[in-house]
Amino acid sequence: MFKHHTFRKMVLLLFLLLLPILILYSVSTSTSTEVVRKQIETTNLNQLTFLMNQLDTNVEQLSMFPVLLSYDPYIREYLDRRPALEFDARNAEYRIMEKLSLQSVSNGWKNDLSVILPQERRNLSSNIFLMDSDREMKGPVYTRWTYLAEEDGSDKGGRYFVHEIGEPANERLKESTSAVFRVRFGTNNLTSMLDAYKNGKNNDPFLYLPGERPVLNGSSSEKQTWQLIDLIQRDAITGSDSGQRLIKLGEEQYLVSYVKSKQLGWYLIDYTPYQSVITPITEQRNFFYVIIGLLLVLAVGASFLLYRNVQRPLGKLIGNVQRIKRGDYSARIRYQAKNEFDYLIFQFNEMADQIQLLIEDVYAEKLRSREATLKQLQSQINPHFLYNSLFFIINSAAMDDRESVVNMSQNLAQYYRYTTRVENQSVTLEEELELVRNYLSIQNLRMGRVQFEIDVPEKMLALELPRLILQPIVENAIVHGIEKSPDGGMITITGKQDDRYNMIFVEDDGAGMEPERLRDLQAELTQQMSEEIGCGTWNVHRRLQYRFGGQSGLTFEQLPLGGFSATIKWTRGEDEEAPKHPDKEDE
Repeated sequence: MFKHHTFRKMVLLLFLLLLPILILYSVSTSTSTEVVRKQIETTNLNQLTFLMNQLDTNVEQLSMFPVLLSYDPYIREYLDRRPALEFDARNAEYRIMEKLSLQSVSNGWKNDLSVILPQERRNLSSNIFLMDSDREMKGPVYTRWTYLAEEDGSDKGGRYFVHEIGEPANERLKESTSAVFRVRFGTNNLTSMLDAYKNGKNNDPFLYLPGERPVLNGSSSEKQTWQLIDLIQRDAITGSDSGQRLIKLGEEQYLVSYVKSKQLGWYLIDYTPYQSVITPITEQRNFFYVIIGLLLVLAVGASFLLYRNVQRPLGKLIGNVQRIKRGDYSARIRYQAKNEFDYLIFQFNEMADQIQLLIEDVYAEKLRSREATLKQLQSQINPHFLYNSLFFIINSAAMDDRESVVNMSQNLAQYYRYTTRVENQSVTLEEELELVRNYLSIQNLRMGRVQFEIDVPEKMLALELPRLILQPIVENAIVHGIEKSPDGGMITITGKQDDRYNMIFVEDDGAGMEPERLRDLQAELTQQMSEEIGCGTWNVHRRLQYRFGGQSGLTFEQLPLGGFSATIKWTRGEDEEAPKHPDKEDE
């Protein structure tokens, strides 16, 4: 198919002119963005590493406090030579607690120092509000920093880190030691450090250890933090001591930086919206693209003027020529070019009018010819059974069998009254079935060994189809199936519908047909009629194709248990209701 695309070629040429500029600017912008992004990522990671070093320094100082306490002379004297008098013991304990308080405030973080005597259930602490409990006297010695929750009686939901040294040092349970030196600090120290780091920044740092409740900053979004933790656990990004990763949270992408604490084993994680990092560069790039877009629109507008005056009329003309080529002879050009093309459009429309009139005349003549062919095919139905029926009436009258004469005459009269009506070539399926009943009744009277059963859904009875479609097929079933059997047989007529077709099945329990002959019979329906091809069968097949087209017609099948089946199939009309699925009807 040949087409002209002048407008497309001009737009393509303009685009190719602007393309090098776009590529150059995009590469430059991409390079600048990448440099800035790496610089910001490095800065964020360095700041986070510096914060973690500060945290580890404070924790390391606190880790040394239990060691210093274990060597303090006042504490050693109290533990080794306990004063005999109660008054002297209390003074010694007071001096130890004062010593613990001075040691505690020497660190910038708020902490608690304690000397625990599990055997005596005594706890000497720098925090006078710290109550004795079973956790203080029993259980494991936390020789490494451990994250614990406050017991009942303390701040609800409060958590802290604890580190202990037992004496003797090789004991692992408090109840087995003579003394335990302990230091602990609350998460409020970490929260304050995170808040100071976050101040003035568009980020959200927190401390996290898999399986533990995270330590958040004071203004952190707990819901968003947990969503991020789920992604961190899924992607396992904390496999190394430090690093960065881009993670999509909701509709926004975040730059996640993380550093692992050497003292606590926790991860310090900070995440910031990635888009805010490159927003200035992105805005500048988008502004440039807008300018390029405006230039392209102006260029396309100029090209459109040429298209409207030249290419568009040609396109209309070519399109309508293609429509006529496809058989749409109603194609007309409804367009005014307001230039020299108007004359060409006028001449095309006149030519299309003449072609349409000629085609309609030819088509009408073809329809009339087809109708005449159908009537001729209908008149070719073999009436040989009439002679047999008349002989039956004569014989029955001679034997004074009045009932048989009446039944045969009534069925024969109804049969021929139906077949001789030619004023209407379309009938309902119900009328066709009534004709078949008359025909089968005549055959049963003649032979006395023909049984039949008709089971067609009521909703199919009103369907229209050409006259004398079923009778020739039923006649073949009797002649080729039932008459050859001395015991007679049964003819069953059933109906069925699917999404595309209406189907009538005519089955007999006769001798059937050889597979090779069955294939030949099906193939003969597509050939020109001859004496070797059954007139009625070929007639029915062609009339169904003339009327309904598509895959309509006859098909034959050998039944598994013996006998022969002929299927009359024709396409469903658009106004017919689609059949319901049996399962859905049961519901």
